This record gives sequence, structure tokens and C-alpha cells, in this order.
Amino acid sequence: MDINKRAEELVSKMTIEEAAGQLQYNAPAIERLGIPAYNWWNEGIHGLARSGTATVFPQTIGLAAMFDRELVRQVGDVTSSEARAKYNAYQQFGDTDIYKGLTLWAPNINIFRDPRWGRGHETYGEDPYLTSELGCAFIRGIQGEGEYLKAAACVKHFAVHSGPESLRHEFDARVTPKDMEETYLPAFEATVKAGAEGVMGAYNRVNGEPACASEFLMRKLDEWGFDGYFVSDCWAIRDFHEHHRVTANSVESAAMAIKAGCDLNCGCTYAYLLAALDEGLITEKEIRTACVHLMRTRLRLGLFEEHTEFDDTDYLTVSSPEHKALALKCAERSMVLLENNGILPLDEEKLRTIAVIGPNAESIAALEGNYCGTADRYVTFLEGIEDRFKGRVIYAQGCHLYKDRTSGLAQAGDRYAEAMAAAAAADISILCLGLDPTIEGEEGDAGNEFSSGDKADLRLPESQRILIKKIKSVGKPFIVVCAAGSSVNIECEPDGYIHAFYSGSEGGTALAEILFGDISPSGKLPVTFYETADKLPEFTDYSMKNRTYRYAQDNVLYPFGYGLTYTDIQCTGLEYRDSTAFVTVENKGDRKGEDVIQLYIKDCSEYAVPNVSLCGFMRISLEAGEMRVVELPVEGQAFTAVDDKGQRKRFGNHFTLYASTKGAEDRQCSTDIG
Repeated sequence: MDINKRAEELVSKMTIEEAAGQLQYNAPAIERLGIPAYNWWNEGIHGLARSGTATVFPQTIGLAAMFDRELVRQVGDVTSSEARAKYNAYQQFGDTDIYKGLTLWAPNINIFRDPRWGRGHETYGEDPYLTSELGCAFIRGIQGEGEYLKAAACVKHFAVHSGPESLRHEFDARVTPKDMEETYLPAFEATVKAGAEGVMGAYNRVNGEPACASEFLMRKLDEWGFDGYFVSDCWAIRDFHEHHRVTANSVESAAMAIKAGCDLNCGCTYAYLLAALDEGLITEKEIRTACVHLMRTRLRLGLFEEHTEFDDTDYLTVSSPEHKALALKCAERSMVLLENNGILPLDEEKLRTIAVIGPNAESIAALEGNYCGTADRYVTFLEGIEDRFKGRVIYAQGCHLYKDRTSGLAQAGDRYAEAMAAAAAADISILCLGLDPTIEGEEGDAGNEFSSGDKADLRLPESQRILIKKIKSVGKPFIVVCAAGSSVNIECEPDGYIHAFYSGSEGGTALAEILFGDISPSGKLPVTFYETADKLPEFTDYSMKNRTYRYAQDNVLYPFGYGLTYTDIQCTGLEYRDSTAFVTVENKGDRKGEDVIQLYIKDCSEYAVPNVSLCGFMRISLEAGEMRVVELPVEGQAFTAVDDKGQRKRFGNHFTLYASTKGAEDRQCSTDIG
């Protein structure tokens, strides 16, 4: 019997009360049918989250900076392996609580359209193509390729969701058909067609419809052939009547959601399904259809089988040396070198003393990001440098992350003098600055004074801006290491500048390796770094005008795809034939290094984006002096554009391909097509 028929048969044996009870995230057991209790809510966007010890990888935006499909797939594979290991152990001891199941509500494939959005670091950045490619790779890793799903991936938040956090429960995102098809939907279409088992709706409305009960969005899922389960964001259905005011009460909200096709309620509103049934607002068939979808997923996971290939996954899998080695590899490839006047890599023979200064030097939060597990060991930036450097390391906190003092009894600026003394005593200072998930994150998780986790602007907190000026006045060389999940303008000219994102439990080791030249940096920006938020459209404006590298004008600090290395790898020749780009790449530097070949296309037709679009990428490693020709497939969709009615097709007859290793604005070589 196939999965669908097995699910239908199982649900047919349930009473309507039992079937309705299965549609809440904390589904109770049905002992007479041998169905154990199951909690659907689990997280894993960059490693298994909120379930105790797990491997902590760089936050998703850092994984995106690797521009590496295979490494992202491996992160997904490790995440689901650890989920299986934990699940098996929890089952043995009778624990079916939240964060203990195999349905991971990951990845987050929303487009990071505005750098002020606090949750942007959960995403793969601002580009639909990069997000699609990495999202599909992560799903392949999570779900595996066996007879059963190793774990079930769930793409979120469908759709058109990217802040403001403070308005998300009531906000109506107004989007043109062109922007919808061109920017907001491609990653969802790609991941659904790649087999994502779940889709999670968003809190907001989309052009007037609640995202968790949108006829437009549900129709898109049907068009794409989706046959998994649909889950609401947590307590989003309650927003229908409490904030969106499209229904009068919980009964009507539950009815609206299930009739639209929302199978599972993360929240409690589906407790009113039977009342909706009694009032004639829904049918038994609608309840049972949703339940069939959920049982189908549990069957695909093998949860009702006597034995599956994953049942023997041992608990020693969790945070194993191999998994932590992968976390280190990802951290090494995620950090982006933005400025270097020649001071990096550091010459140990010329250094006796290094000052490590700043509120993120010893911070674990600045490694973790949000939606994270708990590592069995963290290597902070300070510890990584101390472990690696044979000379003297002096540490000074410098300032609070955002407050004007570190001690409540002290005067403002109570740690500046100590930091200046450390900088004066050292040969060079490493300033570890930035943000962390307590002030840049999700509403309810982040507690900054600005806007429920969103940023007010793109500047560092004032306490850190003052610290930079103090250290600069000492007159010694200094390097800035910024831990943040988004675009930041540090407003200074350091001798070197590394954007580390939130680099995971091994971040300190990776940073030290880069600083001292054990490896060459190779991360690339998956988002545009803007000069100022003042030139951006209103945060609540969901049009793409002057947003992201495809539309940005006159406000770019560092372009999408930018990132320096310690060598000089360049694209020196580009040809296109038979749907393939052939790029000649040469390492003109004097050391081995990794870099990312990026392929962009310029469409000159009426409806094309005004700038260029990413249409291919490949991470490579070259020895000093090595030259190689690499092949990058170019999908047919790269030659399409979207008109004002939202129709995607090929409009143009002339295109230009560009290849570069340094981002969307650096065109090292090109070729015309058509």
C-alpha cells in the first residue's frame, strides 16, 4: 500500500475528535491505533536547535557567505543526523516534548530585502537564485535520499515576509505581481519542487489575505505540485481575529485556515475546529484531509514502522569530532575580508603583544546567532587568538555592547581607559565589535530599545562608535572584526576589516586561522552593505526599488558578492555555448587560495532588473600560478524576465554574461549572447 493510501486508511479509523486533535502541533497519542504522541515543533536552521547539546554551525547568513552548495548540504545532513540521534534517545526515555521531533521548521528562505530586519540573519541573503540553490541543498541534506526521510524540512515563512517585527502580526505586505514572481516566490517554488516536505505560512497578510489562509499562495503550492504538509507560524491563526480583523473569533479563524489548506496549527486556535464543525463552517472531510497530510509525513519519516535505517543512529553522533570539524570548515569559509591595507595576514615574527578589545571578544552570543543549539565547547574570538598566538595577549572589554557603561555604579564610558591602555601597550589591536542576537533578532527573543529586534539604522551602537575613536586616537594599527548578521557601516578606516557574521562554536579558531594566515579568507557577502539607511525606502515598503544589488543605486558600501582573499584569483576569460559558461580562472597571487566564481547576467529587455542578476557560482581552490577552465551551467530561467502582470518569459534577444570573484559590481570578464 502506498503512503497516501496508508495515511487515508489510518485516518479513516479515527473518530472526528481524534482527527481534529492531531492538527495541533502537540498532537496527543491515540493509543488504540498505536499512534504515539508527537510534537511537530522543532528547529534547525544552522544545526539542531533548542534541544540541548548540538553542533552549532555559523548562522544561516554565514552559511550563505560560503557560496557553497555542498557544504550547506552537509550542514543539513549533520543537522538531521543529530535530530535522529536525539529523537531515538528521547523515544527510549519516553520524552515527546517540544524540540524533540523530526519535523524541522527549517530552512528560512525569506528574501533579506531590508538590512534593518532583525531576522534577516536566519536567511540565505537577498538574492532569489542564491537562496534557491542553497535552500534546495540544505533540504537534500536534511531529508536524505533513503527510503524514508531522515528528517522533514519545512520552508518558511510563506511568503513575502521580512519585517518590521513590531508589526508582523497585523501588517499587510502589499506587493506587485512583478515583485512577487521576480523576488519573493522563486525560492519557495524551487524548494517545493525539490521536495520540501513542509511549508510554513507567515504572520503577515499578503495583499490583504492572511498568509496562512491565502487563496493566492495556496494556489501557487498546487501549481508547484506540493504534496507535503502546511503549518501556520506560531499563533498566526489567532492573528486573523485579534490583529488582522478578517474574522470575528477563534472559531471563524480556525475555519478559515483549514478551509484554505492549513493542515497544522502551531498554536491553539485549532482547539476550536470541532466548534466550527458544529456551526457548519467546515466539513469532516476538511479535517480528515488535513490529518491525512500529517499522517503521510509521519509515515514518510518511518515513525510507524517496526524498524528503519535511521533507528540505529547512535547518540554519540551528537556533536561528534567530525561534526565540529565541519562547523570549523564552515566558519573558515563564511568570514568575509572587506578591507586590508597589507597588514593581514599578521606577521608573527614582528609581533610581541596583541590587544584584543571589544564587547564581542569574549561573547558566546556573538558566535551563536538565534535558533541555535548549545555547543559542548565554544571558542570565542579572544580564546582563538590566545590559543594561536605565541606572544602576549591583552584583553579589555572596552565597552558594553550597546549601553554607555558596563557597571551600573560606574560613570559612562567606564572601560574606555582600560581599552586605550591595552592598545597603547600592544603592537596591534583586534577590535571585536558588532551586534548579537539579543539586539538583532525575532520579536520576543531580541530585547533592544529600537523595534522588537529590528535595527533603527546601519551604524554600530554609540558605545562602540566611541570605542573605535578612542582606540584610533592611540595611533597604533588596529583591525576590526565585526560579528553581525546584517549590513553594518563601521564608519572608520581600520587597517583590516573582517565581517564574521555569527560564526558558530568554532568561530574563534577560524578567526585566528585567518588573522595569522593559516588559511586565506574566502567568504563573500550574500547581502549588499549599504552606506546608510537614510537612502533606503521605508521599511514597510515591499517594492524592490533601490533594494538589493539588482536594484540598488548610489548607496552601496560593499556590493553583493564582495570579499577579498590573501591571493589574487581572477576570471580572465569567459565563453558561452550549449547552456554552459566556460570561465578561465587564474591564481595570479603567490599562495594557494580558495575563491568563489560568480556569474551574472545583464538582460537589456524592457522588464529586466535594472542592474545584473546572479545566475551561477562555484567555489574553487587554486595553487599559486594555477590556471583552470571551469564550467558553470546557466539555466534557461536566467534569460527570462517578469512583466508587470507577473508573467515570466524570455523578452530579450541580447544578454551579457559577466564573471568575477569580487561581486556584482566587479566585471572581470564578459561575453555577449544573442
